[in-house]
Amino acid sequence: MSLRALVTGATGMLGSYICTHLLDRGWSVTALGRSARGPAWLEALGVTWAVGSLEDAASLERAARGCEVVFHAAAVIGSGGDWRSFHRGNVGGTANVVRAAELARARLVHISSTAVYGRARYRDEPTHECVPLPDLPAHDVYGRSKQEAEALVLRAHTAGRVWAAAVRPPVMYGLRDRQFAPRVGPVLSRGIFPRIGGGTTTLALVHAGSVAEGAFLAATTDAAGGGAFLLTNDHPVTVTGLIDAAERGLGRRIWAPDVPTQLGRAGFGVLKGVLQGVGRGDLARHARGTLEMLTRDNPFTSVRARSELGWAPSVNPVDALAESFAWWRAHGQG
Repeated sequence: MSLRALVTGATGMLGSYICTHLLDRGWSVTALGRSARGPAWLEALGVTWAVGSLEDAASLERAARGCEVVFHAAAVIGSGGDWRSFHRGNVGGTANVVRAAELARARLVHISSTAVYGRARYRDEPTHECVPLPDLPAHDVYGRSKQEAEALVLRAHTAGRVWAAAVRPPVMYGLRDRQFAPRVGPVLSRGIFPRIGGGTTTLALVHAGSVAEGAFLAATTDAAGGGAFLLTNDHPVTVTGLIDAAERGLGRRIWAPDVPTQLGRAGFGVLKGVLQGVGRGDLARHARGTLEMLTRDNPFTSVRARSELGWAPSVNPVDALAESFAWWRAHGQG
């Protein structure tokens, strides 16, 4: 008899990778969704659908019944919006997931985020799990909601209500990417992308498949209970490597002139204004964070995940990053 898992957020990129990772290992997978049918390709692989939502505690409890593990990958995401909606989805929804896992006597792996560090991620030393989480500004509604949700999960473990662990990925990419590729793809597609500071910056960027591997290891490692694990260094990707992959994935040459860092920062300020002017406020809101990502090396370390979970990611970015851009080109431009 196979083990069974419930996956929230299965229609998202990471959730779908968690589903396939589990199926490849012989698990039975139930996905939570608002309708009785999910994506045909997931159903064809054997994922069954449970109708429900994070706001509907009873539906979560029904879906988790008989499961050994709950992987909570669903979340309200973005850089805009109001606190109430983020709190309702990410904190209130997580509280319902905790209760469902508790009643099912299932382990819970909560997908948190490096957003819990805010700008405090940039330090003189690598940022690790023992670095205290900062008080985030009021406008960072996503980061604040992820802090509260993670704290809620780990408190439940400490109280003995449920066995739980959290994993903290940074920006992710992969097939079905609706966040990273849509953010940088429109700029790269124009055929010019300056390499600020020489293009040697290592990016805080991981493949969603690597995060799925780490989440599975957390669920199946007894000693992981009560812990939070950074899954942030699967393979190094530089800005130059990003541009090379985008060329192959987007099917076009990209001129990448070397630009001094100060000039690049000024250029991003102009770009932000242009994006706002052409009605792409969604992209403009990410301008500052994208600039920091492109000019400051990956500040995180995943030593704990590698040593305590045995995390040894198998997905190499050389082809996987190009495939992510190719998927966006074929399915998600706009």
